[in-house]
Amino acid sequence: MNSYAACIALSLSLLLPHGCSAPGASEPLPLKYKAQNGSPTVIALYEAWFGHPSHITIGYSSHDPGVITQQIRKAKAMGISAFVVDWYGDREPFIDKSYAMMQNLAEKNKFKIAMMYDETNQEEGATDETIADLTMFRDTYLASNAPGHQAYLTFEGRPVIFVFPKGNHTDWTKVRNVVNSWNPVPLLIQENLPGPDAAAWDGYYAWVQPGPKGWKPDGSDWGEQYLADFYTTMGTKYPDKLIVGGAWSQFDDSKASWGWNRHIAGRCGGTFKDTFNDWRKFFAPNNAPPFLMLETWNDYEEGTALEPGIPNCTNGQAVPANTAGAAEPSSQTPSATAGSQ
Repeated sequence: MNSYAACIALSLSLLLPHGCSAPGASEPLPLKYKAQNGSPTVIALYEAWFGHPSHITIGYSSHDPGVITQQIRKAKAMGISAFVVDWYGDREPFIDKSYAMMQNLAEKNKFKIAMMYDETNQEEGATDETIADLTMFRDTYLASNAPGHQAYLTFEGRPVIFVFPKGNHTDWTKVRNVVNSWNPVPLLIQENLPGPDAAAWDGYYAWVQPGPKGWKPDGSDWGEQYLADFYTTMGTKYPDKLIVGGAWSQFDDSKASWGWNRHIAGRCGGTFKDTFNDWRKFFAPNNAPPFLMLETWNDYEEGTALEPGIPNCTNGQAVPANTAGAAEPSSQTPSATAGSQ
């Protein structure tokens, strides 16, 4: 085994503090926003809609403070520093209530929380609605007198706000001009690679998906080329943007009411190991991206939930496995079961 192959083999261990660069790989430029300790801070996308009748039944409610507290403690034990909660403004009051509870509990448990704004897909009034929603969020959750506000995730003193795009009807340049008046000014993080409105964004995150050839019926394309394109492009062309890597264990949206029968195979834990460590091929520890987002903590409808563990095939069976040195999930860990839509 040559030295490069040996280095890649070692990198399959989670949270390994050393990186590897493939021979001849494009060298990234020095990043404006870097990890503080040589490895990205691990965060996880969280869905706060369970218990609502429009979603499947999984055995718990997102309004149960005991469940949320248990999840925070378990995530911390797994090396996760923050939940990024999918949030829709006043379009989804159930989720807004979940978020309020989670921010309070995060502060009590010395955990971090961030918001991912689910953009409206309505064409008319999209920009005004986005501005109203973000202003509402600032006043309700980021203000100095907001309950739990100290738990909100920041980077270099600025709150980090993620955006999940829908419809592409929002004028983000106009939104950017509005949020620039906030104190402190938030970091706005968009999905995938920069487009024509790159000046409106502070950074970009990778999102679970296969490569450019699309979804394969057997799920064998786990996103290797997609991540290579994302990290290479961001590191060489957009080093001034905040880079958020992505890691996922599998994908299966057969339980989702919006599903298209798309799949990414777990590959007996290989998909998670590969996506978790992929950033190391493109960035040295002294030039590492600030965050790596696990996608997701608990989206059982799209089959990406890491809450029960990582798929690990033993005798043909998928069993829970440890993540980043976490203890085995207890027998009380909720499991996903299809229910009413």
